[in-house]
This record gives sequence, C-alpha cells and structure tokens, in this order.
Amino acid sequence: MSGNKKKYWLDDHGNVKKVIGALFVVCGLLFVADFFYHKHSHFAAENFFGFYAIFGFVVCVALVLAAKWMRTFLMRSEDYYDAE
Repeated sequence: MSGNKKKYWLDDHGNVKKVIGALFVVCGLLFVADFFYHKHSHFAAENFFGFYAIFGFVVCVALVLAAKWMRTFLMRSEDYYDAE
C-alpha cells in the first residue's frame, strides 16, 4: 500500500529548481525595477538604488543570526515536557 503513495509536483527536484529559479528571476526584476520609478522617501538612504532589497536581505540575515544566538539560552532539553 505504501508503494502507491501519491507524488506531488514539488516532490520532483526539477520542479523545485524551477520554482527557485523563478524566484531569483522575479527578485532580480524587482531589483532592476527599482531604477524606473520615483521614490517618495523620508530618509536620504532610501534613495539609493536597491536600498529596500539590500536592507531586507541584511535584516533577514540579522534575524536568522539573532534566532541562532537566542536558541542557546531559550532551548529546552528534548524531554522537557516529558520529564517526571
């Protein structure tokens, strides 16, 4: 019975690579599109080309690193809820 498991389209590694490639293309196009519109910025740094893309990437990396650091003192033992 387990041999007849339904296979979904993201189970194929080729399709996963296509989705990731499409995400890279969309991100690249949005980065380039930043050049073609007028920004109404509040701060001078917001006028730099690709500011929001770079800022978003840096903040995302900072969040991941902060979460890894917080894990050192927030993590509980494996049997925390099961301990007697």
